Amino acid sequence: MIAPEPHLLIVDDDERIRGLLRKFLARHGFLVSVARDAEHARRVLSGLEFDMIVMDVMMPGEDGVALTRSLRETLTTPILLLTAKGETEDRISGLEAGADDYLAKPFEPKELLLRINAILRRMPEPEAEAAAPKVLHMGGVRFDIERAELMRGDAPVRLTATEVQLMRIFSENLREPVSRAKLVEELGRDKGQAQERAVDVQITRLRRKIEADPKQPRYLQTVRGEGYMLAPD
Repeated sequence: MIAPEPHLLIVDDDERIRGLLRKFLARHGFLVSVARDAEHARRVLSGLEFDMIVMDVMMPGEDGVALTRSLRETLTTPILLLTAKGETEDRISGLEAGADDYLAKPFEPKELLLRINAILRRMPEPEAEAAAPKVLHMGGVRFDIERAELMRGDAPVRLTATEVQLMRIFSENLREPVSRAKLVEELGRDKGQAQERAVDVQITRLRRKIEADPKQPRYLQTVRGEGYMLAPD
């Protein structure tokens, strides 16, 4: 059976850029829909499901960061932000809002393609029903490794694609520190202090979902000088 083509939503107020990205990504095997602003994107998302959203930050009205933050209340669809701003703080704000990655303009189309494919590879693949699923317990929260599902009691906790990948990395290294550089490498990011700081942001967000007190983490611990460590019950 042939796997369906990944369906992308491009959100950008520049008609020329929307057209160029649509043609380029279609040539590389993607189904592509477009939206001109946040309001248009909401209408499209209300009727269709997507494998990924590629969104410009600087849009009139509701910007990409605000839309990302709003969408994260109900969607786990991966989001890649396109930004013309070079300041690290602006990129960090996008990650804090729930984006999986960012790409600064101007960019080479091939780099965008690499980023999209890297993010899609992080998404959990459908798996057959497991006879005895491996589950990590962290107080009132549990993570099913095979299903890539985080539950608080009977309620599911939404994880982004990057958060799922982080949980799987830590699950493979239980009670062992994983360096920030190693996390950057495993996530398929370029090396550098900016990316390591981005990982710190992702860790902070993940702690909010698994820790009773994120400011004093019990399970996703910081190991001084070595990195981060997951120590479930």
